[in-house]
Amino acid sequence: MDAMSTTDERTLLDRLRHCDVAERQLAIIALEDVASLDSVEGLIHAVRDSDPTVRRLAVGLLEELGDGRAVPALLAAVEDEVAEVRDAAETALREVRDAAAIDSLVRAVGHPNAKVKRAAIVAVRELKDERAIGPVIGALTDPDGAVRREAVITLGHFQRREGLAPLRGRLVDPDPDVRRLALGALAFFRDANLADAFIPLLEDVDWRVRAEAAIVLGRVRATEAAAGLIAALDDSFWQVRKEAAVALGLLRTSLAELPLTKLLTSDVADLRKVAATSLGALGSRPAVPLLRALVDDPDAEVKKAAVRALGLIEPADVRA
Repeated sequence: MDAMSTTDERTLLDRLRHCDVAERQLAIIALEDVASLDSVEGLIHAVRDSDPTVRRLAVGLLEELGDGRAVPALLAAVEDEVAEVRDAAETALREVRDAAAIDSLVRAVGHPNAKVKRAAIVAVRELKDERAIGPVIGALTDPDGAVRREAVITLGHFQRREGLAPLRGRLVDPDPDVRRLALGALAFFRDANLADAFIPLLEDVDWRVRAEAAIVLGRVRATEAAAGLIAALDDSFWQVRKEAAVALGLLRTSLAELPLTKLLTSDVADLRKVAATSLGALGSRPAVPLLRALVDDPDAEVKKAAVRALGLIEPADVRA
């Protein structure tokens, strides 16, 4: 930064303390072009300004500067009375990459305000500092569902073994989104021993959880889940049937051939497509007549899946 810009920056920082709110607004708008790390302390002060526009713009500039010194002020702004300021502060905290901020963020994970706690958990996610693991595990039992959801996502992101058992405990959380996210987080560990905990969720009361359970069981190649996944092909939600069909194709179990074949005549194009793909992976010769019929399917994606499946089952015939 040249001398003139430095002078301008200092002048604008002085104007941020002017008694006239219009002057303060103009000053912070002008700072957008010249602000450097030298502006951090002045902007932290501006986050406590009486005018919400000044507060919001100050938060935005602190986000751009990315200095860890601003974290306590940003955490306080999460409790601002104005929604735009609160939203800006949460966004800014998600962009924190300064490791020097970890102590403030870890302490904030235990903050009594759920919004502050949630913002801190999101912020420590990218820093991946070991000091955050214990407090985030503690947040898994927070009374606020949104806090628990962010804690589950963060522990999945960390992929540390000490988080495995606490995450497994969230598979019975009263919040279906927490259960669903816990499934996804545990899948990152790629531990086949977890399959016994996943299988019961194929019968969860929430269809999104059932669908996620099917996805995860396929991802970890849980062959012991074949019976449950076959049963899921009759689920009342087609989205669950779809994920079960995909998972069965990944498991390569011949037990799934007949149940998957029934999906080839479904009214839902996505089901016909995934069934064809999975049957191709299984090399299912009994499915060949129906797969040949799908070569003329009105849905282009179904048609492609059928051709690919036939190519896997009887490549010589397809080439001919």
